[in-house]
Amino acid sequence: MNFDYTEEQQMVRDSIARFIQDDYDWDTRRAIVDSDEGMSRENWQTFAELGWLSIPFSEADGGFGGNIVDMSVVMEEMGKGLVVEPFFPTVVLFGGVVARAGDEAQRAEVLESLIGGETLGAFAYVERQSRFAINDCKTTATANGDCYTLNGEKVVVFNGENADKLVVLARTSGGQFDEEGLSLFLVDANAEGVSKVCYPMMDAQRVANITFDNVQLGAGSLLGAEGGAASVVNEVVNEALIALASEAVGIMGTLNAKTLEYTKTREQFGVAIGSFQALQHRMVDTMMAYEQAKSLLFKALCEYKIDPASAEATIHALKVLIDRNGKLIYGEAIQMHGGMGITDELDIGHYAKRLMMINATLGDGTFHRSKFIESTYAAA
Repeated sequence: MNFDYTEEQQMVRDSIARFIQDDYDWDTRRAIVDSDEGMSRENWQTFAELGWLSIPFSEADGGFGGNIVDMSVVMEEMGKGLVVEPFFPTVVLFGGVVARAGDEAQRAEVLESLIGGETLGAFAYVERQSRFAINDCKTTATANGDCYTLNGEKVVVFNGENADKLVVLARTSGGQFDEEGLSLFLVDANAEGVSKVCYPMMDAQRVANITFDNVQLGAGSLLGAEGGAASVVNEVVNEALIALASEAVGIMGTLNAKTLEYTKTREQFGVAIGSFQALQHRMVDTMMAYEQAKSLLFKALCEYKIDPASAEATIHALKVLIDRNGKLIYGEAIQMHGGMGITDELDIGHYAKRLMMINATLGDGTFHRSKFIESTYAAA
């Protein structure tokens, strides 16, 4: 099987790599993180001009018409640069839901401005009690003719602070834990009754806890069929898990490269520490962990392109492996750098923090290990 990127994918990969090398060095990123918004609007507009925001959307919606591999290429390269601009929450999550569930008018309204860089979005799905069970939903949308009244709270909403529009998962019928009865709504982030508590996560990503107090939603706010959100959310989550794994693979490779270079220059007892056999063995272990994760990512990408439903078990396994191997790689990177590995001034600790957050997003290793077992038995 040919695992080489197409010419278009290589061009996208090279353009992101050049941007990170030329315009996104460590000092620049630190300044962006410390800014009021925690992102650069100028960079976001550059992403739009270079066509990166259009990649996963169909040509009918004004996009590039890319597939899951194209998305993976973008996320891996952004992982290498620890890009903090909200590509994942806006394009992968928010855009992914709108592209799947929205009707023609809704897609035209939202995706055109998203692709053009004018609109930032967020997907509000996590609740205080839900942990990784997305169907555990107390937020309600009560029908009033063709309109709805939204009440509830969502927490840890990625890019919730800067989002112009939200997609909110709410219950229109059924019990708290039912998959049936969940619906998706497009909500103006500045609508009356919407309030936010914003804060940064340890990886510098900005999130918000968002409360909805009798928010009035018009007839055009419902995305897709009422009560039919579960299948859409499941599809978006599977693609998001692959995207996060791709970002993690980019981070793992960068941590290995930076640590290997450091062992060649750091001296103890008059020689480079990279000459010590014990450290050489540990570097081999981290390289094997990276290659193993990358290989399973390729397997998931191939299976997903052929049949998304058949790739579910592999996606769960991939998240488990990213969790396990990521911990090994960032642990060794920090230890080999010594005390400076966890200082704020050095990028090593920040790569580690981002891997930690990836591991906790959309289910940790333990959660996906259970899901893998369930899906394997179901297929047997």
